[in-house]
Amino acid sequence: MNSNSLQKRILTIWYIFIDILSAILAWSCFFSYRKFTELKLSPTSEIWQKIFSDYNFYLGIVIIPFCWFVLYALFGTYNQVWRKSRLKELIITFQQLTIGCLILFFAIIIDDVITDYTDYIRLFFVLFLLQFIFTIIPRIIFISTIKSKVRSGKIQFNALIVGTLESAEDTFKNRLQKNFGTKIRGYVSIDDNNRHAPALPCLGYYQQLNEIAKKEQIEEIIITNDAPTRALIQQILPLIGNSHILLKILPSAEDHVLRTVKNTSVFDGQFIQIYLDALPVWQKVCKRTMDIVGSALFMLIAFPLYLFLAWKVKKSSVGKIFFRQERIGKNGKIFNIIKFRSMYEDAEADGIPQLSSKNDSRITPFGVFMRRTHLDEIPQFFNVLKGDMSLVGPRPERKYYIDQIVKKAPYYRLLLLEKPGITSWGQLTYGYAENVDEMIERLQYDIMYVENISLALDIKILLYTVIAVIKREGK
Repeated sequence: MNSNSLQKRILTIWYIFIDILSAILAWSCFFSYRKFTELKLSPTSEIWQKIFSDYNFYLGIVIIPFCWFVLYALFGTYNQVWRKSRLKELIITFQQLTIGCLILFFAIIIDDVITDYTDYIRLFFVLFLLQFIFTIIPRIIFISTIKSKVRSGKIQFNALIVGTLESAEDTFKNRLQKNFGTKIRGYVSIDDNNRHAPALPCLGYYQQLNEIAKKEQIEEIIITNDAPTRALIQQILPLIGNSHILLKILPSAEDHVLRTVKNTSVFDGQFIQIYLDALPVWQKVCKRTMDIVGSALFMLIAFPLYLFLAWKVKKSSVGKIFFRQERIGKNGKIFNIIKFRSMYEDAEADGIPQLSSKNDSRITPFGVFMRRTHLDEIPQFFNVLKGDMSLVGPRPERKYYIDQIVKKAPYYRLLLLEKPGITSWGQLTYGYAENVDEMIERLQYDIMYVENISLALDIKILLYTVIAVIKREGK
């Protein structure tokens, strides 16, 4: 770990410490306020003694700050604290505290013996106001301090420029003068020319972008807006390979006309800023929880169905019950997908991968039924429990076909930023593909899924999948 990374990790720890300290102070003040209002007494040494001898006071000091920490972490508060905007943090903090204070209200206030219900409203607003003041003021001071360190160059972000030598040099000289904190390591060429420029070395070609980014510990990638680079953007994006890298694209006149340039930062306003990590932390946690709980419940409830299908597969033809095959998962990780065998044994005995077709003679009669109802897929709930797959996500493919798809549609690699799923937008809408061209057609739906990924969309796809299974609409 270099000194820059260590410094940023320390900043994250400080941010967490400040939030915990703020929660302790807010709770202490609120608890004291409740005691004074309950006893209807002014602060005296005797009252303070009662407060500090109360077991609930110390229990709250331990539990409540921890709960706030969990809530903040689920909202992604501690992700890249050195990039925060004061205005956005003010809005996000207000949202977080509204949710958190409502939870605390029902947990610790609603059981109070209060005859006048206006007291509930008063206590809620006191709790919210104390938590807000003690939280937002230190956060704003912290963010302001970090911004001053960024502007002074004490905190820097390793960055790459992607483009031709001319566009990279122009960006470096004319577009990054006010971009405080950006430390340009060099540029990555989009053509066969690997010429160097003063203070701007060529680090390689765009096809090597992922390897170069890892080697140079890149945190920002800046894509120039010249025509040759923009023409290759579909090939460049999937090569980044790290969802935590901030992507900055120099907008063209068309981007401004279409109003796709949205930025509230004064100094970074000339860039379109994109994070490839689409889901917020709390939705990632909910998605994984839904995967585990949903898979475990399904396998428990459907255990008789598993036994029945296993018996039918064994009876339908000679061979193994389960079919295992290597697939490519998130970030290119190889895993073995599990299905009920729907084809005759040794269907690919010649070693050449083949896609199934509508009247595929390799598929057993019972296999046809399983494929139409998607029942051959249900052993993949084991893959979901292991963490190789999710309930909803792009369908995983074999490397043999991925290599062919990428030649025609390089943006396929964007799908590898997410876990593959048992069901997907493409599988639901298009079904099984019989050749590479159909796989590319289905790819459009899965790309749309990655662009619009959310828990709500996952639930919608799951519901429509259940309907498709019941209606036997599978292809």
